[in-house]
Amino acid sequence: MKLIERDFYLDILKNVMETPDIKVITGVRRCGKSKLMDAFIDWIKKNEKDANIIHINYNLFEFDSIKTAHALDSYVEERYQSNKTNFLLIDEVQLCSDFEKVINSFHAREKYDIYITGSNAFLLSSDLATLFTGRVFQIKVFPFSFLEYLKYFNNVDSENAFDSYVKEGGMSGSFVYKSTEEKYAYIKDVFDTLITRDIVQKYKIKNEVLLNKLNDFMLDNISSEVSVRKIADTLTSNQEKTNDKTIGSYLNYLCNAFAFYKVRRYDIRGKKYLASQDKYYLADHSFRYAILGTKNMDYGRVYENMVCIELLRRGYEVFTGVLYKKEIDFVAIKQSAKIYIQVSDDISSPETLEREVTPLLSIKDAYPKVLIARTKHEKYLYEGISIINLADFLLNKEYFS
Repeated sequence: MKLIERDFYLDILKNVMETPDIKVITGVRRCGKSKLMDAFIDWIKKNEKDANIIHINYNLFEFDSIKTAHALDSYVEERYQSNKTNFLLIDEVQLCSDFEKVINSFHAREKYDIYITGSNAFLLSSDLATLFTGRVFQIKVFPFSFLEYLKYFNNVDSENAFDSYVKEGGMSGSFVYKSTEEKYAYIKDVFDTLITRDIVQKYKIKNEVLLNKLNDFMLDNISSEVSVRKIADTLTSNQEKTNDKTIGSYLNYLCNAFAFYKVRRYDIRGKKYLASQDKYYLADHSFRYAILGTKNMDYGRVYENMVCIELLRRGYEVFTGVLYKKEIDFVAIKQSAKIYIQVSDDISSPETLEREVTPLLSIKDAYPKVLIARTKHEKYLYEGISIINLADFLLNKEYFS
């Protein structure tokens, strides 16, 4: 299988080298966490002369004999070198019984630079603070971005490649298959495995039918405002008896497994977060097509999903904006920077353009306002609003400057 360097994530790993944190690589199943660790190890070997690398990959049979905390502890300690920087990298750490105890012990000794990956069922973002006594630094990995997609296929025609990326998505394991049917079969299998292993088995879900119906509902309603009560009522009306509490729990499980990302609503005028009707976005838009099919491509929803994931990938906090009953697709915040964003499929008609910019024009503060659409043109200004071609936005992280 062809590999590319994922420079964005490698740079993050390099920047936190030799910090006292426990570095945990997280992300949706099959997004490339293990390959990223392998690439980081290769970089260390080439660039750190005094490195002692202790790498354990529990996917390999050679490590089958050290799947207990005591065995792992002995294995690592025997390979420690006091005159070098000791990098401890463990892949699929959950396959070691009582792994959290031994990782905490390694951290307490203050002589290892620790990096781990593992199943989302065991390394949930919400659980990391309780699993590990040391400070945890998450490296949040997403499926391939459009930029990485171009790099993988050595494609210089970004506009034509964009059309393929919209349909195929960024699950790189699917790229080796030639037909669309084979690609989607792989992606569907990844998602089905995620549901089974990261949710059903971990949380001992008894009503898998309800979970699958909820999942289909969420896939069909990415980028729509939904409430737990609305979903419960909809499923109940379709002869699937449930309640708010169950649906709320199942939604949390889907987000914990990085299948979906929850985006809260933000009152722009009141500068406060709103409690009802959140939006949910898929880790990769290809899951929608692989599960539901492509009869209804619904590009508007998919484009909005792509922008949301790209903003998260770039480290923004993302919210849905509300101002005077008008909706702003995204309020993206990073430290002191704030950007208001609308996303549209086609703004070629004056009426559509006016509809999309009106909410942005109603915002009176001085933060940048952006409309991202499939324009196929260079960036331009319309009444102070930056109009950016979607493909160009996905390729250029500095496009907001």
